[in-house]
Amino acid sequence: MTVLSRKYGDKAECLLCPHSCRLNEGQYGICRVRKNTGGTIKSETFGVLSALSLDPVEKKPLYHYFPGYNVLSAGSYGCNMRCDFCQNSGISQSGCEIINSKNILSPEELVARATEAKDNIGIAYTYNEPVIWFEFIRDTAILAKKRGLNNILVSNGFVNPGPLAEIIEFTDAFNIDLKSFRDDFYRKLTGASLEPVKKTLKAVSGSGRHLEITTLIIPGLNDSENEMAEEADWIAGELGRQVPLHLSRYFPMYRRDNPATPEETLKRLFEIASEKLDYVYVGNTHTGVGQNTICPDCGIKVTVRSGYSIQKINLDREGRCSKCGKVIYRYFSFSSS
Repeated sequence: MTVLSRKYGDKAECLLCPHSCRLNEGQYGICRVRKNTGGTIKSETFGVLSALSLDPVEKKPLYHYFPGYNVLSAGSYGCNMRCDFCQNSGISQSGCEIINSKNILSPEELVARATEAKDNIGIAYTYNEPVIWFEFIRDTAILAKKRGLNNILVSNGFVNPGPLAEIIEFTDAFNIDLKSFRDDFYRKLTGASLEPVKKTLKAVSGSGRHLEITTLIIPGLNDSENEMAEEADWIAGELGRQVPLHLSRYFPMYRRDNPATPEETLKRLFEIASEKLDYVYVGNTHTGVGQNTICPDCGIKVTVRSGYSIQKINLDREGRCSKCGKVIYRYFSFSSS
């Protein structure tokens, strides 16, 4: 079992993420939910829920992991980044000060709800940053796997290698935010850094677990053609060109008032990324660009999407293109659409 804290003089040092918060007794870390209690860093949010919803798996977003199915999505409070553009700041940029003690579930209760949910493949730990919910996720995920459920982590990827190795053991699929391909963006706008996120992406990819990536495109901050070309080139070279990349449209939120991302910008970056990657998608927009899945080998359309509704076409029962045999989906079933 991963050690998550250690003594540092008269303080306790958190070992969960690269911030390495060194805390006095009773003090909270940057995440606002992990606290020095008796010389050990402990989570104050074990089982505390901010949201619980049965979502289409495409909403995570995961387009290549059991498309057409649902996943029970659970979130808590807090985050180890301080993004001034946070699209979910009500819970991510809050901590124990707003916890509602009525919204608490044990791992057994959450797994029971997941087992009963319709067309459900498992549990997604999402909405806020799940890494800081480590103990609850670990206990729930291990129990979920025993019940035949899948575990999905939707994360910013800012985590130390030790805890990440354990997370990978009990997690089946990941969507990781790659917020920018510039370290100065991370340091100025998120309070974190890029390199640990890149290491997380490489570790997840190397483990064989399913991986998809999301980049929120913010006008004037990470929307340059050069940056997108570098990001796509790195993904293709280090992770594989088959890793899906989701380019998400930004809207003014929290402390940032840049105008919403122009759809023309998303289209341009979609075209650049598609030169290197097999599967690029555009999210948070009603444009038809980047919605469907096209076989990268023969060019035939294999999945049609409208919002979170999908239609699987030109696929065999193993998730392969029915025209050329290319494997499109490693995790697939025709049972739900």
